[in-house]
Amino acid sequence: MHILHKQFQFCAAHKYYNPSFTDSENWMAFGKDIQLHGHNYTLTISVTGEINPDTGFLVDLGHLKDVVKNNVIDVLDHRHIEVDIPWFKGKQPSTENMVTWIWEAIEKDFDGTLWRVRLQETPSIFTDYYGKNQP
Repeated sequence: MHILHKQFQFCAAHKYYNPSFTDSENWMAFGKDIQLHGHNYTLTISVTGEINPDTGFLVDLGHLKDVVKNNVIDVLDHRHIEVDIPWFKGKQPSTENMVTWIWEAIEKDFDGTLWRVRLQETPSIFTDYYGKNQP
């Protein structure tokens, strides 16, 4: 099996806060991340499938770039995630929730077999999502 990985970068801000928690409970759950802060995210979209014998490629990279740019980067870049993006209303802007949103945002326009969405928030924190039907 061949898997192609394409990386993208964007910057966005968020904070963790649960309005049903007390201030103390929020601090216990989220620590200093209850304050607004930002990250330089690295997004990796991974695709698989059959190699096109005419091009030698798994996917049209121009189309992949356009889909991710239009549906993800243009929406998230330099935004306050849980305030500016309607899907995040009432949800924590965690990488776990973000990869689900990203998958749903690109899946509808994707031309190929989406295998994995990886979002790296810091050098030591990233989340992988393989869609609802994969392990």
